[in-house]
Amino acid sequence: MTQPPSADRAAPRGGPDLPLTGLRIVDAVDGPLQGATRILADLGAEVIRIEPPAGSSARGTGMVVDGHDVTFALRNANKVGGTADLDDPADLARLHQVLATADVFVHDDPPAAAHARGLDPDSLRALNAELVTVSLRDFGAAGPRSGWLGTADVHAALSTVLSRSGLPEVPSPLLPPEFLAYQAASAQAAWVIMLAFWHAARTGQGDFADFSVSEALIQILDPGLGSAGSARAGRPGLDLPRGRPDARHLYPIFPAADGWVRFCVLSARQWRGMFRWLGEPAEFADPKYDNGVIRFGAADRLYPLIGAMVAPLTRAEAVEQGQAFGVPTAALLSVQEVLETDAYRESGSFTTTELEPGLTVTAPTGLYELDGVHLDIRRPAPTVGTPLPSPDRATRLTAPAATAGTRPFEGLRVLDLGVIVVGAELGRLFADHGADVIKIESTAFPDGSRQAHDGSQMTHGFAWGHRNKRSLGLDLRSERGRALFTRLVEQADVVLTNFKPGTLAKLGFDLEALTAINPRIVLSESSAFGNVGPWSRRMGYGPLVRASAGLSLQWRYPDIEGSFSDAITIFPDHVVGRLNAIAVTALLLRRERTGRGGQVGTAQVDAIFNAMGDRLVAESVQPGTIRAEGNDRLLDAPRGIVPAAGDDDWVVVDVRGDDQFAAVARTIGRPEWLTDPSLATAAGRVQARDRLRAELAAWTATRPAVEAAEILQTAGIPAGNLVRVPDLLTDDHLAVRQAFDRLPQPQFADPLPTHGAEARFREVPVPEWRAAPVQGEHTREIATDLLGLGDDEIDTLLTDGTLEESFIQPVAAR
Repeated sequence: MTQPPSADRAAPRGGPDLPLTGLRIVDAVDGPLQGATRILADLGAEVIRIEPPAGSSARGTGMVVDGHDVTFALRNANKVGGTADLDDPADLARLHQVLATADVFVHDDPPAAAHARGLDPDSLRALNAELVTVSLRDFGAAGPRSGWLGTADVHAALSTVLSRSGLPEVPSPLLPPEFLAYQAASAQAAWVIMLAFWHAARTGQGDFADFSVSEALIQILDPGLGSAGSARAGRPGLDLPRGRPDARHLYPIFPAADGWVRFCVLSARQWRGMFRWLGEPAEFADPKYDNGVIRFGAADRLYPLIGAMVAPLTRAEAVEQGQAFGVPTAALLSVQEVLETDAYRESGSFTTTELEPGLTVTAPTGLYELDGVHLDIRRPAPTVGTPLPSPDRATRLTAPAATAGTRPFEGLRVLDLGVIVVGAELGRLFADHGADVIKIESTAFPDGSRQAHDGSQMTHGFAWGHRNKRSLGLDLRSERGRALFTRLVEQADVVLTNFKPGTLAKLGFDLEALTAINPRIVLSESSAFGNVGPWSRRMGYGPLVRASAGLSLQWRYPDIEGSFSDAITIFPDHVVGRLNAIAVTALLLRRERTGRGGQVGTAQVDAIFNAMGDRLVAESVQPGTIRAEGNDRLLDAPRGIVPAAGDDDWVVVDVRGDDQFAAVARTIGRPEWLTDPSLATAAGRVQARDRLRAELAAWTATRPAVEAAEILQTAGIPAGNLVRVPDLLTDDHLAVRQAFDRLPQPQFADPLPTHGAEARFREVPVPEWRAAPVQGEHTREIATDLLGLGDDEIDTLLTDGTLEESFIQPVAAR
């Protein structure tokens, strides 16, 4: 797909050239996925936020600070307004005029409501044949659960996240922080929008995408059937115990003199640093402890030594010493401490801004560093009453032409230097949809996701994360290896990395070097704390980022000391993979306009900050506002987790408002609730929440969890049964929606269950599934076809270690 650059196209001056300039999106989303188009607005899209004359129903339903709904303000920053009463024929006609010139329409109306307004897929296609329409629904527009009511906590139960949240010695599972679900799903929704638009721009054919929050979270919020951290050593979520798995030993947390500290000791090199820090205790001098599985097995003897060493230190001292010994270490910070951390200001993660007139706050900036500039809030959320913009348009984005039925990224070549989860996911998103993604790796610096507890050549996690890719064994430290990589860059469109900042430059391939080789190259980088600031070179993994961002302290049982429950979680890795894929696609669109490539960088910590942005804003104005909620949700009652009949079976019920409260009372046979004046308001119900939850639990405990959830949902009450990973594969709703497929993988006797596409598209082809490669599996093929090397030269390079190749093990025994 790479073409020679145009000599007359100069780089812009005075800031980044926002890559989605020229993309028009009409946003009629009133639910919690408003943040999806905020991501695209940050990148320059014209997002027209449609609201009725009285304002969106979403206004005032989020976190309110000094009379301002900061949740709405953050989710809708950088958008423009457009007032339209969709029940008024004249306003609806004006909206149709705008849609006739738009590229994308996003809404969350039920199918019947959309059809009544002429906003159904067929009517919109007749209006604008190139329009991409994306329907955002909790459980999709079709399927047995399509009419169910979703909330963040209901989705936590049904996505399997709840089944792994909490501690085995505590009877009840633990609801994860409420803000995670919809903010994670928003990233997936934004990726679906970009994927569908890229395909439509290539083929000239619009599309309809049926998007499900539930399926999105199954894929990206700690997926049980997805790529996982190296500490899991390739063990799939299908093998987890029925109760909450105890994963505290993977990324252990120890008390320090003034708080808590977490370690991520994963590689042999990191362990040797910890061994030196401990004073080289003879008990652990055996080289066998280089193996993480063996170390974890000795946690009962090893961790007391670490705990005794850390106890007298402050968190700052422990982090400083850990980093000095090469041991990935982080302090657990509170939300207030996060806001007071100078490193985050220096990195560009936070800014002081007038979020709305009269409200000046500390708020997270944007998710992206684009061409070296950290994107920020450029304009506040639209005000009520802004007229619809003119249908006229000055520019449109284009993409390389392709025929209908072509996979979106067919013809794109991607050099994938990424590792572990973010690296796996980002490249896979392009590989699934037709790109030639070449994973470049070497035995000297193996990808941690290849680590297997049994030493096997392939793991479930690696297969899920690297399906559809090719593998090239190449030593980038050698002169000849770098020369070969240079030749690949000349032919490539995209380079993906998630190295610690500075690593790519040490190899001789920073952005300046890459663009000198190929001015059209797009570079994607991701790191723990970003490319600038005092923490940019810190060793960082997801668990350390969660600790440093204030998330770990919120993910715990509030009344149990040290009950942190995010150890097994893979967040925000999968989310960041989507965020970078969105930006890479945006830069490819800009390349069509300018002839130049570009660079995007993301920090995992910024993904967390943006997920809990309204909490951070509230804390900045009213310190002490944010607490670890645990299972004690407020705002209304009954809410939370209640037991069901069976072994460790549970139901999440999430009542909001008088109508749902009345429905619960009638459904569970508590008519006296309806005549009790103390329960007539949400505030009164919150005061009585323990009693209400206990009486609800008496009803659910006599019923299977699935039955209880179905009865409650039929009555119009948000509810969901706790789902475990194996349950996903027998779920009727997910089967109807083809949420899973089978991945043939030669190292396993049977095909692996694998996630399907990100949404149900009309035009984007369903991905084909090719096995993930063993290390160096395609070295000879790539050296021949792309580098033009003969067999003798390839053999010489294999002998001297510049190239590496491998073989495929036979199918594992059943």
